[in-house]
Amino acid sequence: MGVSFFGLFLVGILTFNPPVAESLPWRKPVIGSVFGSICVLGSLAALFPKNCLGVFHLKKEEVLVKKYRSSQESDMTSYRVRFAVRGHHPDCGNFSGHVFRVGNRTFCTSCTGLLLGALISLVATFLYFFGAWQLSQKSLPTVYFGILGISLGLLQFPLFKNRKSPLRFLLNSFFVLGAFLILVEIDTLVQSAVMDLFLILLIVFWIFTRISLSQWDHKRICYACSVETCEFFI
Repeated sequence: MGVSFFGLFLVGILTFNPPVAESLPWRKPVIGSVFGSICVLGSLAALFPKNCLGVFHLKKEEVLVKKYRSSQESDMTSYRVRFAVRGHHPDCGNFSGHVFRVGNRTFCTSCTGLLLGALISLVATFLYFFGAWQLSQKSLPTVYFGILGISLGLLQFPLFKNRKSPLRFLLNSFFVLGAFLILVEIDTLVQSAVMDLFLILLIVFWIFTRISLSQWDHKRICYACSVETCEFFI
């Protein structure tokens, strides 16, 4: 978290003190391709989270809690409470704010929000980096709007512990859009391929920071759960 917010601080400094521009003809298509690839990979991870379980989600471990039954069953017996996995979350009340249902199907609220943000950013990436869409070099609020999106996306876990599904959806969509707004506005101000690549590295770091915070949040929920014999240890 500290490194992530230090990166956001650097973005604010660059906004007021941009280095000398080095407008290279290949800058925009290369940077657009790299950032677009990140959006595509993020969309695939949101659509197929189980296939990315080892990288983007904490692996679930089954725990076996042994308890002694009554005197009639004096032998030590192990048992587990089984929960179905829906929207790649255990289908229990503790994760009700993490999912939403459409008919008989259950979806992860955060992944859906990230997916929407990635799709919007992907379209906007093509319009800016490969099309004729331009931003004004005086539109500094765009940078701070992006910083706000990244900040809320990272702080949603420690600050909004009892958040509902709509808020989770909006914060995660805003998180991705914030990264896009920062990249595009700094590119407009600085026009430097080196600076753009630095920002892309920061964005990747912010993404993995958000993933780590999500894993921490899932651990916190499971550790505080009163069901001691749940088969999921997250």
